[in-house]
Amino acid sequence: MSQIDDAESDSAFYKKLIDEIPDLIFKAIFNDGTFKVVFCNESITDLLEITPQMFMDNPDTLTYERIIPDDQQVFLKKMQVSKKKQERYNHEFRVMLPNKGLRWMRITGKAEKMADKSVMFYSRISDITDFKQHEEKMKLADERFEFAMKASSEGIWDMNIIDEEVYFSGQLMKIIGKEEKELVVPASFWTERIHPDDIQLYNNTRQKHLTKKTPYYESVYRVLTDQGKYRWVLSRGKIIKYNSDGKPLRAVGTLRDITQIKDKEIQLGNTLNIIGDQNNRLSNFAHIVSHNLRSHASNLKMLLDLFKNADNDERDEMLQHLEGISDGLSITISHLKELVEIQTEIKNVKETLNLRHYLKNILSILHNEITKHSVTIEINIPLDVTVEYNPAYLESILLNFTTNAIKYSSIDKKPIISYDFGIENGFKVLSVSDNGLGIDLKKHKNSLFGMYKTFHKNQNSRGIGLFITKNQVEAMGGKIEVFSEVNKGTTFKIYFDEEY
Repeated sequence: MSQIDDAESDSAFYKKLIDEIPDLIFKAIFNDGTFKVVFCNESITDLLEITPQMFMDNPDTLTYERIIPDDQQVFLKKMQVSKKKQERYNHEFRVMLPNKGLRWMRITGKAEKMADKSVMFYSRISDITDFKQHEEKMKLADERFEFAMKASSEGIWDMNIIDEEVYFSGQLMKIIGKEEKELVVPASFWTERIHPDDIQLYNNTRQKHLTKKTPYYESVYRVLTDQGKYRWVLSRGKIIKYNSDGKPLRAVGTLRDITQIKDKEIQLGNTLNIIGDQNNRLSNFAHIVSHNLRSHASNLKMLLDLFKNADNDERDEMLQHLEGISDGLSITISHLKELVEIQTEIKNVKETLNLRHYLKNILSILHNEITKHSVTIEINIPLDVTVEYNPAYLESILLNFTTNAIKYSSIDKKPIISYDFGIENGFKVLSVSDNGLGIDLKKHKNSLFGMYKTFHKNQNSRGIGLFITKNQVEAMGGKIEVFSEVNKGTTFKIYFDEEY
């Protein structure tokens, strides 16, 4: 009797234990076309709002009175497949309860074929409504986030710092001209695309954040697309995971295509440079008007006032002064006319010119001056070197630099003028060097190419040549650089706007 009592006691214990489980536990048998529930726990009352007896008396209560119509056929098909193949089943479905309303359920279990060819089902049904609602919220959040990223043209990256692997979102892949598809690749996949001029800044910015010198990472650089073009991007990110030793493990961030913004920024910068250049030109023109023209006009008016009351002898002397004022006024107007022509006339028609040939012509014109000052000329220009240039401008530039070198030669040494042709960064460059007086660039660098700026006490210095030359070179799309040291000499480098 004690064994029977113990068995009954164990049975009661296990039943009570099963009844405490919030999920529905039931066993059913399918035999001779009939589906019969032989056991279910008490949890069915709370879970499906039907009693165990109701379910055992009529299993269809679950299928046709609780499961919503849209899910009934799929539910039955899953159970039939499991019965036929005697395999495990795991299926989600929805029920409509009298009190709780719409709920999500999951049924899991296994079908086993018995000796009498009947099939036994061991099943468990769980309420997964909270999970499904959370899943739906996460899905909506992901969809909203993805929409926001697409709308803002931003992509997502997620980096495993230890393994040097990076996840890139589809939107980020689209930025570099690839298919809009997620990708996990080595970090080198990205760094190899960064513009060579930007890679150092990229690494420095990244390293500062990795070493906790900055609270977040932010960098602007150019990245190569699959179409072979560079696009400007803004990348922002932050380390979100460290190990116990404080070593960074994971960083996440965004990447945005800012090419249009950078292009406009560059255009604005160019516009500001043009405006600045125009302001400088206006300042130089104002210098002529306010100083030279006004001075000539004042002197002319003063002489005319004196002329009215002067005797004949005085008038003869005044006429001589008047002639000098007229000459000065003509020179000033000529300078102004020349500058206007450079900056307003269409003089940028270029021809293919032999550089050495044009230099020889200038040296021939200045033969007397070169001989008078015993100047040594050194020409290191290959015979076949040509430049695309305006002929008048090239003559003017060579003439001005050569006359300056002669004019400002040192009386303490024999003058030497050298002409050297070279290639720098793929561009043609002509260097004109002398061993003359030199220029104090610390004092005069910013005003070197200004109008009427002189740097030596030479009575023939007018301060107009370098200003005109610089304008001519820039009108041709080139630039001038100067290197000079007092009492040692000067080198002017003319950069031509053409690749070699």
